[in-house]
Amino acid sequence: MKIYNQLSEFKKLNNAVVTIGTFDGVHYGHQKIIKRLCELAKSTGGESVILTFFPHPRMIIDPENQDLKMINTIKEKAEILANLGVDHLIITPFTRDFSNLDATDYIKNILIDTIGTKQIIVGYDHRFGKDRKGGMNELQQFSKVYGYEIEEIPEQDINDVAVSSTKIRKALLDGDVSLAAKYLGYHFSISGPVIKGDKIGRTIGFPTANIFVEETYKIIPSDGIYAVTVEMSSEIGDESLELELKTPNSQLQTYTGMAYIGQRPTINGMTRNIEVNIFDFNREIYGQTIKMNFLKFLRHDVKFTGLEALTEQLHQDKQDTLTFFASNPT
Repeated sequence: MKIYNQLSEFKKLNNAVVTIGTFDGVHYGHQKIIKRLCELAKSTGGESVILTFFPHPRMIIDPENQDLKMINTIKEKAEILANLGVDHLIITPFTRDFSNLDATDYIKNILIDTIGTKQIIVGYDHRFGKDRKGGMNELQQFSKVYGYEIEEIPEQDINDVAVSSTKIRKALLDGDVSLAAKYLGYHFSISGPVIKGDKIGRTIGFPTANIFVEETYKIIPSDGIYAVTVEMSSEIGDESLELELKTPNSQLQTYTGMAYIGQRPTINGMTRNIEVNIFDFNREIYGQTIKMNFLKFLRHDVKFTGLEALTEQLHQDKQDTLTFFASNPT
């Protein structure tokens, strides 16, 4: 898949089959549209194109609202779309000027003159252009002028999936990563470099890798303990998880472990940490990027009477995690 960070980088195609959207989560509903996009491109000898936006339009239109968090970083989204077989991904910077582009100019300047659209696939409620005034009526009206075809995914087809990005965000904020995975079709994950912590975990027999999530817009699940898998390169210093789509077969190793999200109330912690105790692992990986996949919520974060009580609970948490993986092999 080829990725473009500006519309100006894209070279107009002869037969572009296009869909448009933010596709946060790339969940089952999104996948239905994308699967049809790729099928249609293949059957007509065209090339599949996804036009998406970054930042999310709501972050620009309503900048005072900091509550909206994204299921995927833009890199994660690109990786998922590449695995679905999309040919081209255009990541358009969403700005105030872009939001003021009216539906007519949107169709002519972007879909026709820049991309070379011959077929468009959209969901039943797709809106675009200034104040989201553009929709199926405008697409149909200009299809006769510019010679493209439109396919609308019926409302019933979308509703049958019974999933939305909003539902997934709520599940994650509730800690229900199993429900989120059901909606997504894959396990929610967090990626980031390993940073140095205060090393309290290793003093009680549970050393952890602390993960720094650079993207502040990335949603973080509810505080608590989770059963996770951890992916990392077999070579220290190899940043193969930094979405190098040109080399998708990078050698990665996968481990099991238990993750912690919270402020560490037992030691009166002041900041929210994301850390993972990786089982059967003893390498120093500071600075290395790792990916953590959330499989199951185990318990809420609580304050213990001291490190001895915390350690006792961590032994139970590890046993619960091992029991989970014994019943659900990765």
